[in-house]
Amino acid sequence: MKTVTLYLLAFSGGVFLAIQAGFNSRLSSILKEPVVASVSTSVFSVLFAGAFLILAGKEWPTLHQARQIPWYLWGIGGLFSVLGISLYFYTIPRLGISRMIALGLCGQLLFSLFAGYFGWLNLPYEPITMKRFLGAAAMIVGILLINAK
Repeated sequence: MKTVTLYLLAFSGGVFLAIQAGFNSRLSSILKEPVVASVSTSVFSVLFAGAFLILAGKEWPTLHQARQIPWYLWGIGGLFSVLGISLYFYTIPRLGISRMIALGLCGQLLFSLFAGYFGWLNLPYEPITMKRFLGAAAMIVGILLINAK
């Protein structure tokens, strides 16, 4: 896949997550419980993902393949998803969506820089170059500007 296409897909993913966060923070506010909104998101994510797999004709892993995967990998992503999504739903009505998304992206960026540098989570090594450092610093300055009154 061409780099431009991948960039557009990544950008679109960010837009979709911001839209999802907006809708579900409203659901969370109405319910007065971000974890219930997170459960709703998770249930419907399973339903939609399952439908996409079926419609796209994708194959499910075989029992042999499933047994080769460490047990914790089947659920640990869901744990962090529920935590992250619930925090988004809780903070959006209190901070506003632009502040929350900016701060959330900052958390993602800084964690990803360290995770790549140290190879955490079995990720490939990515050095922290001067360009990456300056990019992270620029994002932090941008977050400060977004949050300034």
